[in-house]
Amino acid sequence: MTDKTMTPDEVVSRLRSGMTIGIGGWGSRRKPMALVRAVLRSDLTDLTVVSYGGPDVGLLAAAGRIRRLVAAFATLDSIALEPHFRTARQEGAFELTEVDEAMFMWGLHAAANRLPFLPVRAGIGSDVMRVNPQLRTVTSPYDDGETFVAMPALRLDAALVHMNRADRLGNGQYLGPDPYFDDLFCEAADAAYVSCERIVDTAELTKEAAPQSLLLKRTSVTGVVETPNGAHFTSCVPDYGRDEAFQKLYATTPWPEFAERFLSGADESAYRTAVQAWHEEQSK
Repeated sequence: MTDKTMTPDEVVSRLRSGMTIGIGGWGSRRKPMALVRAVLRSDLTDLTVVSYGGPDVGLLAAAGRIRRLVAAFATLDSIALEPHFRTARQEGAFELTEVDEAMFMWGLHAAANRLPFLPVRAGIGSDVMRVNPQLRTVTSPYDDGETFVAMPALRLDAALVHMNRADRLGNGQYLGPDPYFDDLFCEAADAAYVSCERIVDTAELTKEAAPQSLLLKRTSVTGVVETPNGAHFTSCVPDYGRDEAFQKLYATTPWPEFAERFLSGADESAYRTAVQAWHEEQSK
């Protein structure tokens, strides 16, 4: 057995510019934001980001770290369109491959199973094929002769995901209502890094919730990072909900101003201190 615990900066030290990085979670829900902020503190750039997009995409796009984005959407959930993503996209700051949510999922499945593609019905008869002329179709070799989209595998150099709990070996547990395909991100990647609210002993993972909540297997996880409140400002139910007030601030503040106040510190603790100070200002 191996102790896989790391710090956020140790995770980022294993990443390289130009990599394809998958980011788990969904919209503004259970995103590995502490790890994303660690990426922002580094000099990583020219990234291909694969994500059911939320503020992870917005932050990296605003900071100019994305060369290409593969996504089904980019939303803050309670704010329909991620504003910093929208600005960067309108300015042509990165390439965009936009696919249907189901196509995205099957692309992860293909990568997890080390297949070049999987045939899917999603996308047929839609503008997905028009805006992605590189996509191809395949015909069933059986009597039905049906035509499918050949969704290419979304192979990842690295995956970043956030869990409610994990052990030091890399087993990860979610306690909320949805796994958000985080297991597929890890299995589709050459290396997977899991941040979590709390690292616990392996035996404790089945005390707080049913065994099926053990989403991530240690065999598909490279490193584990304990980051309390590490999904902030997104939700990490049931540990905490989305910080709607702070998310609104993020969405309405010019990027340079937001980055200077909240993202210019040396580590994650500096971010937490800045957020706490802002909340205290609002309560006066």
